[in-house]
Amino acid sequence: MGMQCAVCGKKPSVGNQYVRSGKAKYLGGVGRKVRGCSKRTFSPNLQSMQIQVGGCVKRERVCVQCLRSGRVMRPQKRRPFQMPTTL
Repeated sequence: MGMQCAVCGKKPSVGNQYVRSGKAKYLGGVGRKVRGCSKRTFSPNLQSMQIQVGGCVKRERVCVQCLRSGRVMRPQKRRPFQMPTTL
């Protein structure tokens, strides 16, 4: 999958980019006018990271909204190996 979240399936969406000119009415002008309109894409904020799916760890692209809301389980970090101490 290209630009798609592995958890929620969020994809790029299409919108318009407006170019406006003029002075706003509340500032004393006659209002803002649209002088140009072109297509643009809104891309999701995807981060490539390790997530825990079931019992295995996979590297997936996940959107930041899924990360912050807690819909993603991160794998636990193992402690570094230490020699056992004998008394």
